[in-house]
Amino acid sequence: MSSKKAVKSALESILFIWGEPLDVKTAAEVFNLPWKEVYVYLQELADEYQQEQRGIYIREVDKCFQFVTREENGMFIEKLCTPVKDKRLSTSAMEVLAIVAYKQPVTRGEIDSIRGIKCDRVIEGLERKGLVHEAGRSPAIGRPILYGTTRMFLEKFGFKSLKELPEIQDVEGLFSGMGNDDEQDDSRQISIDLMQGDNSMNI
Repeated sequence: MSSKKAVKSALESILFIWGEPLDVKTAAEVFNLPWKEVYVYLQELADEYQQEQRGIYIREVDKCFQFVTREENGMFIEKLCTPVKDKRLSTSAMEVLAIVAYKQPVTRGEIDSIRGIKCDRVIEGLERKGLVHEAGRSPAIGRPILYGTTRMFLEKFGFKSLKELPEIQDVEGLFSGMGNDDEQDDSRQISIDLMQGDNSMNI
């Protein structure tokens, strides 16, 4: 299969059947083509869907591509499908997730130090949801586990890569000076805003 048009057609079919984000290198192996060449084809496909304002489009997440529906069509999908209850992330989970996102790779001890409270159960919950994963071991004494965000984190929050995270000058500063309820609420609100205000997605 050497025709560019034929390859793009096949890629479209593969994306439809695969469902999950498809890694460029995996797709390239199917066609026995250089991954950079296939990457360009996938980007072209994504641009074509975007230009035509189709009901579905191709989203890129960390050099992986996936068919998704347009957000503005969500109300119609909800009417068709059986309603499901949204499982929102708690404020504490959003705080920990924000710290991991901006400070990764980071240890539990470092997260505890920033928040001023233990985060063991919160980390475990984020791991179960597939938003955080173990990213190696720190060279520090005891070689504690390092944590980082996952590809699912990017997918759920609509980021193409970690470079798209909103800029924050001082993550530690967000959780300092929590001497009264008003300051604590402000700090928590900022941690939610880090994720572009979207903590209501289905997990």
